[in-house]
Amino acid sequence: MKIIREPVFAGIDVGSLTAKAALIDKGGILSHSIIDTGANPEKAGETVFDKALGKAGYGKGEVRQIVGTGYGRVSLSFVDRAVTELTCHAKGVRYLNPDIMTVIDIGGQDSKVIRLNRDGSMADFTMNDRCAAGTGRFLEVMARALEVGLEELGRISLRSIKPSLINSTCTVFAESEVISLLASREEKENIAAGLHLGIAKRVGNLAKRLGIKESVGFVGGVAKNKGLRDALESFLGVIFAPIGEDPQITGALGAAVLAKEMNG
Repeated sequence: MKIIREPVFAGIDVGSLTAKAALIDKGGILSHSIIDTGANPEKAGETVFDKALGKAGYGKGEVRQIVGTGYGRVSLSFVDRAVTELTCHAKGVRYLNPDIMTVIDIGGQDSKVIRLNRDGSMADFTMNDRCAAGTGRFLEVMARALEVGLEELGRISLRSIKPSLINSTCTVFAESEVISLLASREEKENIAAGLHLGIAKRVGNLAKRLGIKESVGFVGGVAKNKGLRDALESFLGVIFAPIGEDPQITGALGAAVLAKEMNG
Protein backbone atom coordinates (compact mmCIF):
# COMPACT_ATOMS: atom_id res chain seq x y z
CA MET A 1 0.00 0.00 0.00
CA LYS A 2 1.35 3.42 -0.97
CA ILE A 3 1.96 5.76 1.97
CA ILE A 4 0.66 9.30 1.31
CA ARG A 5 2.89 11.86 2.96
CA GLU A 6 2.17 15.42 4.00
CA PRO A 7 2.92 18.17 1.42
CA VAL A 8 6.46 19.53 1.75
CA PHE A 9 7.60 23.13 1.26
CA ALA A 10 11.13 24.44 0.75
CA GLY A 11 13.01 27.66 1.35
CA ILE A 12 16.46 28.35 -0.10
CA ASP A 13 18.58 31.27 1.12
CA VAL A 14 21.68 31.91 -0.98
CA GLY A 15 23.87 34.44 0.80
CA SER A 16 27.24 35.89 -0.13
CA LEU A 17 29.14 33.37 2.02
CA THR A 18 26.75 30.47 2.67
CA ALA A 19 23.69 28.87 1.12
CA LYS A 20 20.96 27.44 3.37
CA ALA A 21 17.90 25.28 2.70
CA ALA A 22 15.00 24.31 4.97
CA LEU A 23 12.13 21.88 4.44
CA ILE A 24 8.87 21.99 6.39
CA ASP A 25 5.50 20.29 6.39
CA LYS A 26 2.43 21.11 8.45
CA GLY A 27 4.03 19.43 11.48
CA GLY A 28 7.21 21.52 11.54
CA ILE A 29 10.81 21.50 10.31
CA LEU A 30 11.82 18.32 8.48
CA SER A 31 15.45 19.17 7.75
CA HIS A 32 17.90 21.93 6.95
CA SER A 33 21.35 22.19 5.39
CA ILE A 34 24.15 24.78 5.11
CA ILE A 35 27.04 24.91 2.63
CA ASP A 36 29.50 27.53 1.32
CA THR A 37 28.08 29.53 -1.59
CA GLY A 38 31.29 29.61 -3.61
CA ALA A 39 31.43 31.21 -7.06
CA ASN A 40 28.18 29.79 -8.46
CA PRO A 41 25.05 30.85 -6.49
CA GLU A 42 22.62 28.72 -8.53
CA LYS A 43 24.74 25.58 -8.14
CA ALA A 44 25.02 26.28 -4.40
CA GLY A 45 21.24 26.64 -4.20
CA GLU A 46 20.68 23.35 -6.01
CA THR A 47 23.29 21.52 -3.91
CA VAL A 48 22.03 22.74 -0.54
CA PHE A 49 18.45 21.89 -1.59
CA ASP A 50 19.53 18.36 -2.54
CA LYS A 51 21.29 17.95 0.81
CA ALA A 52 18.20 19.02 2.76
CA LEU A 53 16.06 16.64 0.68
CA GLY A 54 18.48 13.79 1.33
CA LYS A 55 18.40 14.39 5.09
CA ALA A 56 14.60 14.34 5.12
CA GLY A 57 14.30 11.39 2.74
CA TYR A 58 12.24 13.26 0.13
CA GLY A 59 12.56 13.67 -3.63
CA LYS A 60 12.24 16.94 -5.55
CA GLY A 61 8.94 15.82 -7.02
CA GLU A 62 7.43 15.69 -3.54
CA VAL A 63 8.07 19.40 -2.83
CA ARG A 64 4.91 21.40 -3.40
CA GLN A 65 6.39 24.92 -3.49
CA ILE A 66 9.87 26.52 -3.31
CA VAL A 67 10.73 30.11 -2.33
CA GLY A 68 14.20 31.59 -2.82
CA THR A 69 15.78 34.43 -0.87
CA GLY A 70 19.15 36.06 -0.19
CA TYR A 71 21.40 38.01 -2.51
CA GLY A 72 21.59 35.03 -4.88
CA ARG A 73 17.83 34.51 -5.15
CA VAL A 74 17.75 35.94 -8.69
CA SER A 75 20.05 33.10 -9.78
CA LEU A 76 17.65 30.38 -8.64
CA SER A 77 15.78 29.50 -11.83
CA PHE A 78 14.07 26.47 -10.23
CA VAL A 79 12.20 28.32 -7.44
CA ASP A 80 8.53 29.31 -7.71
CA ARG A 81 9.04 32.75 -6.21
CA ALA A 82 11.86 35.01 -4.95
CA VAL A 83 11.36 37.11 -1.80
CA THR A 84 13.65 39.56 0.03
CA GLU A 85 15.62 38.26 2.98
CA LEU A 86 14.07 40.93 5.23
CA THR A 87 10.63 39.39 4.83
CA CYS A 88 12.00 35.85 5.14
CA HIS A 89 13.97 36.51 8.32
CA ALA A 90 10.89 38.08 9.91
CA LYS A 91 8.81 35.01 8.96
CA GLY A 92 11.44 32.52 10.07
CA VAL A 93 12.09 34.13 13.44
CA ARG A 94 8.39 34.41 14.24
CA TYR A 95 7.88 30.77 13.25
CA LEU A 96 10.47 29.80 15.87
CA ASN A 97 9.53 32.34 18.54
CA PRO A 98 6.25 34.32 18.24
CA ASP A 99 7.33 36.73 21.00
CA ILE A 100 10.21 38.32 19.08
CA MET A 101 9.64 41.95 18.09
CA THR A 102 13.14 42.96 16.87
CA VAL A 103 15.47 40.95 14.65
CA ILE A 104 19.21 41.60 14.31
CA ASP A 105 20.75 39.80 11.35
CA ILE A 106 24.50 39.87 10.75
CA GLY A 107 25.25 38.12 7.49
CA GLY A 108 28.24 37.76 5.21
CA GLN A 109 28.08 41.17 3.57
CA ASP A 110 25.62 43.31 5.53
CA SER A 111 23.93 43.86 8.88
CA LYS A 112 20.19 44.41 9.21
CA VAL A 113 17.85 45.33 12.03
CA ILE A 114 14.13 44.61 11.55
CA ARG A 115 11.34 45.79 13.81
CA LEU A 116 8.15 43.74 13.68
CA ASN A 117 4.48 44.43 14.20
CA ARG A 118 2.42 42.33 16.59
CA ASP A 119 1.17 40.21 13.70
CA GLY A 120 4.76 39.41 12.66
CA SER A 121 4.81 41.68 9.61
CA MET A 122 7.73 44.07 9.14
CA ALA A 123 7.16 47.51 10.67
CA ASP A 124 10.53 49.07 9.80
CA PHE A 125 14.12 48.14 9.09
CA THR A 126 17.59 49.59 8.68
CA MET A 127 20.81 48.26 7.15
CA ASN A 128 24.48 49.12 7.31
CA ASP A 129 26.13 50.66 4.28
CA ARG A 130 27.97 48.48 1.78
CA CYS A 131 31.17 48.57 3.83
CA ALA A 132 32.01 45.09 5.13
CA ALA A 133 32.70 46.32 8.67
CA GLY A 134 30.49 44.54 11.17
CA THR A 135 29.77 41.53 8.94
CA GLY A 136 30.84 37.93 8.49
CA ARG A 137 33.29 38.96 5.77
CA PHE A 138 34.95 41.41 8.20
CA LEU A 139 35.37 38.65 10.78
CA GLU A 140 36.79 36.30 8.15
CA VAL A 141 39.50 38.84 7.29
CA MET A 142 40.31 39.47 10.96
CA ALA A 143 40.49 35.77 11.79
CA ARG A 144 42.93 35.31 8.93
CA ALA A 145 45.06 38.21 10.20
CA LEU A 146 45.08 36.63 13.68
CA GLU A 147 45.86 33.21 12.16
CA VAL A 148 42.94 31.55 13.93
CA GLY A 149 39.90 29.75 12.58
CA LEU A 150 36.68 31.74 12.23
CA GLU A 151 34.96 29.43 14.74
CA GLU A 152 37.84 29.94 17.19
CA LEU A 153 37.59 33.75 17.11
CA GLY A 154 34.58 33.88 19.43
CA ARG A 155 36.01 31.32 21.85
CA ILE A 156 39.37 33.02 22.36
CA SER A 157 37.76 36.43 22.84
CA LEU A 158 35.95 35.10 25.92
CA ARG A 159 39.35 34.69 27.63
CA SER A 160 40.14 38.40 27.30
CA ILE A 161 40.63 40.51 30.43
CA LYS A 162 41.53 43.76 28.64
CA PRO A 163 40.06 44.08 25.11
CA SER A 164 42.22 45.98 22.63
CA LEU A 165 41.07 49.30 21.26
CA ILE A 166 40.39 48.99 17.52
CA ASN A 167 39.75 52.46 16.09
CA SER A 168 39.11 51.67 12.42
CA THR A 169 35.70 50.75 11.05
CA CYS A 170 37.13 50.10 7.57
CA THR A 171 38.10 46.45 7.01
CA VAL A 172 41.44 47.32 5.37
CA PHE A 173 42.52 49.74 8.11
CA ALA A 174 41.23 47.46 10.89
CA GLU A 175 43.33 44.62 9.46
CA SER A 176 46.38 46.91 9.55
CA GLU A 177 45.62 47.73 13.19
CA VAL A 178 45.38 44.05 14.04
CA ILE A 179 48.74 43.36 12.39
CA SER A 180 50.31 46.26 14.30
CA LEU A 181 48.86 45.03 17.60
CA LEU A 182 50.25 41.56 16.96
CA ALA A 183 53.67 43.08 16.20
CA SER A 184 53.56 44.86 19.57
CA ARG A 185 52.88 41.46 21.22
CA GLU A 186 49.26 42.13 22.13
CA GLU A 187 47.43 38.93 23.10
CA LYS A 188 45.20 37.48 20.38
CA GLU A 189 42.24 37.12 22.75
CA ASN A 190 42.37 40.85 23.58
CA ILE A 191 42.43 41.76 19.89
CA ALA A 192 39.52 39.41 19.17
CA ALA A 193 37.53 40.90 22.05
CA GLY A 194 38.28 44.41 20.80
CA LEU A 195 37.03 43.52 17.33
CA HIS A 196 33.81 42.13 18.79
CA LEU A 197 33.27 45.25 20.88
CA GLY A 198 33.71 47.40 17.76
CA ILE A 199 31.13 45.38 15.83
CA ALA A 200 28.76 45.40 18.81
CA LYS A 201 28.89 49.20 18.86
CA ARG A 202 28.32 49.55 15.11
CA VAL A 203 25.44 47.10 14.92
CA GLY A 204 24.08 48.09 18.33
CA ASN A 205 23.90 51.75 17.37
CA LEU A 206 22.12 50.74 14.17
CA ALA A 207 19.52 48.95 16.32
CA LYS A 208 19.21 51.84 18.76
CA ARG A 209 18.59 54.32 15.96
CA LEU A 210 15.78 52.15 14.63
CA GLY A 211 14.37 51.59 18.10
CA ILE A 212 14.46 48.27 19.92
CA LYS A 213 11.29 46.46 20.94
CA GLU A 214 11.82 43.37 23.07
CA SER A 215 12.08 40.44 22.73
CA VAL A 216 15.15 40.58 20.46
CA GLY A 217 16.32 37.74 18.20
CA PHE A 218 19.90 37.56 16.88
CA VAL A 219 20.24 35.61 13.61
CA GLY A 220 22.69 34.95 10.80
CA GLY A 221 25.92 32.96 10.79
CA VAL A 222 27.65 35.53 13.00
CA ALA A 223 25.06 34.86 15.73
CA LYS A 224 26.95 31.61 16.41
CA ASN A 225 29.93 33.65 17.61
CA LYS A 226 29.58 33.59 21.42
CA GLY A 227 32.07 36.42 21.95
CA LEU A 228 30.19 38.79 19.66
CA ARG A 229 26.84 37.63 20.99
CA ASP A 230 27.89 38.48 24.56
CA ALA A 231 29.33 41.85 23.48
CA LEU A 232 26.15 42.81 21.62
CA GLU A 233 23.90 41.75 24.50
CA SER A 234 25.99 43.84 26.88
CA PHE A 235 25.98 46.91 24.61
CA LEU A 236 22.21 46.77 24.09
CA GLY A 237 21.37 45.74 27.65
CA VAL A 238 19.24 42.77 26.51
CA ILE A 239 19.29 38.98 26.60
CA PHE A 240 18.63 37.56 23.15
CA ALA A 241 15.52 35.43 22.89
CA PRO A 242 15.87 31.72 21.97
CA ILE A 243 15.25 30.95 18.30
CA GLY A 244 15.86 27.25 17.82
CA GLU A 245 18.94 25.19 17.21
CA ASP A 246 20.56 27.17 14.39
CA PRO A 247 20.24 30.98 13.98
CA GLN A 248 21.75 30.74 10.49
CA ILE A 249 18.72 29.12 8.87
CA THR A 250 15.98 31.65 9.72
CA GLY A 251 16.00 33.17 6.21
CA ALA A 252 15.61 29.76 4.53
CA LEU A 253 13.02 28.74 7.11
CA GLY A 254 11.02 31.91 6.56
CA ALA A 255 11.12 31.27 2.81
CA ALA A 256 9.74 27.77 3.42
CA VAL A 257 6.96 29.21 5.61
CA LEU A 258 6.07 31.65 2.81
CA ALA A 259 6.05 28.74 0.33
CA LYS A 260 3.56 26.95 2.58
CA GLU A 261 1.39 30.08 2.90
CA MET A 262 1.42 30.54 -0.89
CA ASN A 263 -0.07 27.11 -1.18
CA GLY A 264 -2.99 28.06 1.04
